[in-house]
Amino acid sequence: MRHVALLFIAFLGVLPMASSASAQNRTSVILGTATPGGGFPVYGAAFTETVNAADPSLSIEPRNTKGSTENVPMLEAGSLDIALVQGEVAYEVLSGIGRAPANLKIIAAMYSTPGMFVVRADSPVRGIADLKGKPVAFGAQGSGLVILARYVLDGLGLDQNKDFQAVYLERAGDGPAMVMDGRVAALWGGGIGWPGFKTMAESPAGARFIAPTAAEIERIRAKHAFLKPLTVPPNSYPNQSEPIQSLGSWSFVMARPTLPDDVAYRVARALHKGEAEIGRRFVQARETTAANTFAAAPRPELIHPGVMRYLREAGIAR
Repeated sequence: MRHVALLFIAFLGVLPMASSASAQNRTSVILGTATPGGGFPVYGAAFTETVNAADPSLSIEPRNTKGSTENVPMLEAGSLDIALVQGEVAYEVLSGIGRAPANLKIIAAMYSTPGMFVVRADSPVRGIADLKGKPVAFGAQGSGLVILARYVLDGLGLDQNKDFQAVYLERAGDGPAMVMDGRVAALWGGGIGWPGFKTMAESPAGARFIAPTAAEIERIRAKHAFLKPLTVPPNSYPNQSEPIQSLGSWSFVMARPTLPDDVAYRVARALHKGEAEIGRRFVQARETTAANTFAAAPRPELIHPGVMRYLREAGIAR
């Protein structure tokens, strides 16, 4: 009996070491997001918590950055493993617009981003043309939302910097207060559940959204066909009873060129397993599904090989 007791004590002594070894063997994955106050850090938190819970062998570690335009070169340099990249930035870097095409791969489709302005409920502004010559906060300088605004306005024959008093923020979260106290006439943003819009809609001053008209959407798409018509469903924000028609694109979680296939495979598997959970944590992330990843990718070959392997195994891709 004494021998058995000693063996049992020795076994108990090994358990903490085994647990510690298991923790040390977790694969660390650094995730680049954006400046505090915008949608990317909130999404990044939901992504991190969901993946880490679904696959304990992974350790997603979020990092605040300046946003999409900084995330891309950091991915290329290998200083980030994966990062959030807004749709228009992804379009430009994958297509080689203004630069050589980036050798980056898609890990997941995040969510679609209908772009629009928000003003105070008592603002006289009724359309995009009414904002000409006025101070407008277009977001944080490194944000892909700034680029989305540039394409939308260019499609209407407007220049972001010449036709407006363009304001670029140090922190994405600073925009709503600037609209509410009158420093700017409007704030540009995008998506369903976007924090800046939510803050405005819940403010005592109230909010009203300004999106392109149907005719303006046609005009914009005639020049920039990669932008897709998108709808913000009713009640996406407080006191928003009607759908809002706009246009935009899908944002993506993208990977550095050398991210191992097995890591990408495990992230894709964990996300698929946690689809309901990530949507519960952040409303926009309800669109983060394996099916949307395959459907939203501009071309299948842009999806990471490890992710494609999982999508085929799951019956989502052929």
